[in-house]
Amino acid sequence: MNPTPRRERFRSILDGDRCVYAASVFDPISARIAEDLGFEVGMLAGSVASATVLGAPDLVVLTLTELAQQLHRICRAGELPLLVDADHGYGNALNVMRTVEELENAGTAGLTIEDTLLPRGFGDGGARRMVPLEEGVGKMKAAVAARRDPALVIAARTSALRFSGVQETVRRARAYRETGVDALFLAGARSREEVAAVRAEVNLPLVLGGASEELLDPDFLAANGVRIALQGHQPFRAAVKAVYDALQALKEGVDPNELASRLAPADLMAQVTRSGDYSRWEDEFLG
Repeated sequence: MNPTPRRERFRSILDGDRCVYAASVFDPISARIAEDLGFEVGMLAGSVASATVLGAPDLVVLTLTELAQQLHRICRAGELPLLVDADHGYGNALNVMRTVEELENAGTAGLTIEDTLLPRGFGDGGARRMVPLEEGVGKMKAAVAARRDPALVIAARTSALRFSGVQETVRRARAYRETGVDALFLAGARSREEVAAVRAEVNLPLVLGGASEELLDPDFLAANGVRIALQGHQPFRAAVKAVYDALQALKEGVDPNELASRLAPADLMAQVTRSGDYSRWEDEFLG
């Protein structure tokens, strides 16, 4: 696995003039499917990683080691450039440096570090807050300093639109830009006006997450600096429902043969497991 070429492809998207939709992936098979279908970039979200690895909700109970291991499994399975949600970097600025080191070594093309105060603190009633701007800047500086492959993309992720509005988002975005990050991940954008206002003040490629229906127009997004947009995490939820429905049917006594129409056909299974490659290697190396 040589991650640099896929990182360069990722950067070419950020440097371009199109808006690309990222495939939400969660394991090697889902990443291969996305690659085979022609997606140009994948996204491993923290919430999806937590559900896949731990069967747990998105409460930052997943550890850096567990995230890096799952990321490595996905990256080694193909050539799809991957953006990974590294949450808050799993601690302070020094933890952020360790996070960048581990995720870079795992093969990611890019990663996001956010300025939300995580995990939930004792007695805070579950309210979400952001870290002070100075702490956020320190984390972004640490992330950039920890990078070894200059092709690795580091995106500053801010929740300011959700918590404080456009003015605070612009203030933070400008400060993060000065640290040398490569992109700005906007969480919680709801309107075209918000995106346009941020773009007018901050000349960084934008990554859009959690967008409203108003922000589904790729032409508008491209014209306003959005280079990668997320569409949610439907693939993982679809997989959960498919497994649930199949097991439920079997538990209720349905003839397994009656489930054939719901199952991946043999040729698709061969494709996603790269069975042809293994057959060739068997012939070549095992005689």
